Amino acid sequence: MTNQLQTPRLILSQWQDSDTAPFIQMCADDDVMRYFPKKLTAEEAIAFMQRMHDAIETRGWGLYAVELKATGEFIGFIGLHVHPPEFEIADAPEIGWRLLPQYWHQGYATEGAKAVLKHALRNLRLDRVISLTACINTPSECVMQRLGMDKVREFDHPFVPAEHPLRRHVLYEMHRGDFLHHTFC
Repeated sequence: MTNQLQTPRLILSQWQDSDTAPFIQMCADDDVMRYFPKKLTAEEAIAFMQRMHDAIETRGWGLYAVELKATGEFIGFIGLHVHPPEFEIADAPEIGWRLLPQYWHQGYATEGAKAVLKHALRNLRLDRVISLTACINTPSECVMQRLGMDKVREFDHPFVPAEHPLRRHVLYEMHRGDFLHHTFC
């Protein structure tokens, strides 16, 4: 297991104290958080960052802090998340990403997610990785498609209130056997 992954332009690694301020900014940004039920307060963002740090420390993988190789700038996170057992799809880790807006539309999410997917299915030998997002979050759904993941279904997210516009979600997945046939592996 490794606490760091690298791509041609990115370093995905354990969270550092220096990531705190830009992470708080990202979690409070209207554009970044538009596909989530609410923005996070500074305290909530710090607690989330600590949970991500602890998961990597415990398992050796998780939602990694991402920085640009060229500058060392924090740009967001990409990695794997394990849902609580009461969530119906909790049997597989979820690959996810969240980047600061100035780093959108440059291929970073796809580049980092490919590295995470490869690590999850080849090195960690996970049988299946899922990804989910609100149905209206087409940018993230496009990343799932670029990764070669298969759309499984749509569902109502159990942790989003029934009347909320983000309740309806899409679920994608990739199985280890399918991954071995993709050209980016």
